[in-house]
Amino acid sequence: MKVDIKTYLVEHELSIYEVAKRSGYGYTTLHKSFNKHQTKATSLNLRDLDALSRARHQAMWEVLKDLEENYLKLELKDNK
Repeated sequence: MKVDIKTYLVEHELSIYEVAKRSGYGYTTLHKSFNKHQTKATSLNLRDLDALSRARHQAMWEVLKDLEENYLKLELKDNK
């Protein structure tokens, strides 16, 4: 499963710059994280979740719930 973080940002009218500014995390750090190829081991880390929650003025669990309910993509594997 992957989190569609780019759609989340667009739908909540946020940019990586705004998340960085509002959360206090560095732009470069968040940019690398939000644009990295996600695997099951690195789908979203706590820093990213904290940054999003600070930018949205919500608790981390509220952001996580929104991401889980609306922004997860299931990866289908070819059974060849």
